Amino acid sequence: MEEPDENVTFEFMKRIILSVTNDLATDQRVHRHATSLMKLGAHVTLVGRLLPDSQPLQRDYAIHRMKLLFKRSSLFYAEYNIRLFFYLLFKKVDILVSNDLDTLLANYLVSVIRRKTLVYDSHEYFTEVPELINRKIAKFVWITLECWILPKIKHAYTVSQSIANAYFEKYHIRMIVVRNLPIRLNPGNQRKPYPGLPTSKFVLYQGAVNKGRGLEALVDSFEYINEVKCVIVGGGDIQKTLAERITNKNLQDKVILLGNLPFFELERITPHADLGISIEENTGLSYSYALPNKLFDYIQAEIPVLCSNLVEVTSVVKAWNVGAIIENHNPQDIAEKINEILKNDQQLQIWKRNLAKAAQELCWEKEEGNLIEVYRKLF
Repeated sequence: MEEPDENVTFEFMKRIILSVTNDLATDQRVHRHATSLMKLGAHVTLVGRLLPDSQPLQRDYAIHRMKLLFKRSSLFYAEYNIRLFFYLLFKKVDILVSNDLDTLLANYLVSVIRRKTLVYDSHEYFTEVPELINRKIAKFVWITLECWILPKIKHAYTVSQSIANAYFEKYHIRMIVVRNLPIRLNPGNQRKPYPGLPTSKFVLYQGAVNKGRGLEALVDSFEYINEVKCVIVGGGDIQKTLAERITNKNLQDKVILLGNLPFFELERITPHADLGISIEENTGLSYSYALPNKLFDYIQAEIPVLCSNLVEVTSVVKAWNVGAIIENHNPQDIAEKINEILKNDQQLQIWKRNLAKAAQELCWEKEEGNLIEVYRKLF
């Protein structure tokens, strides 16, 4: 959808601009939030980046994607925030929404200069992500930025209670929890054929293909698994090295990389899987406190989950009894667990019954009210 004519006056609409550093195609969270805000009568614009392989987007809200010179590193974040700053400085807007710390500087400066309302959406515990663990200077810069701005934030929400608690302890900022719950799937749309998927049983990982996600161990585990395939959907920093690992271990017939796909394509893939994988490594508080999209996408598609023993994820899996937990990332142990799960029909049937109940409750239609609570006060 193209941006509206600047000369049009929205007399009864709040203009909201949400900023992210991705290309918007796979970001389910901001899409759901934008759609919900439109229900409140807001005029919504999403701002992201345009990559060489970015797909055209048709959405019911406005989209602005910036083509940047730099693709990563500190130069990317600097360029993005400078470009975002000047974009926001001259746009008609009432509420600025910063999604994560990497968009906060530009949003905060514009909110001060123009005296606009700023809302912060923390998708993760940003300063504790694995990518910053061994980068002391970069981590220092992000923590400095966080310490400067976050105590000044009045309106904020995040994905899990653990992250909300951590930010309250550190900065005395109160965050409402808005979990990454999916829109309720139409049962009639499930199990429709999707080309390229294995005809045999397969396990599915969907999400960012980044360091610390347990993907190397998952790939290696398929040296010990037969008659079951592995499908990995997503892109990220280790996508190339993961593909090389699969080739070097001659696992091309067992492990399939589908790359980045729009989230509406995932809705056609996920229900076909026999097991959903969420085995992030305990490399920092960001993963330990995370409640990722994929966990709830698996539940919504009513497929059992194999997850790491991390605080927030295991609390959901145990509470609803919808899957199993691994205690380590040894490939042989992962393989043994996958084989054990897929051969235990009795346990799978129990999980399936529980998944049907969980899917009815863990959906956006029931979580949306928490988001509305944030913005209704501002409207």
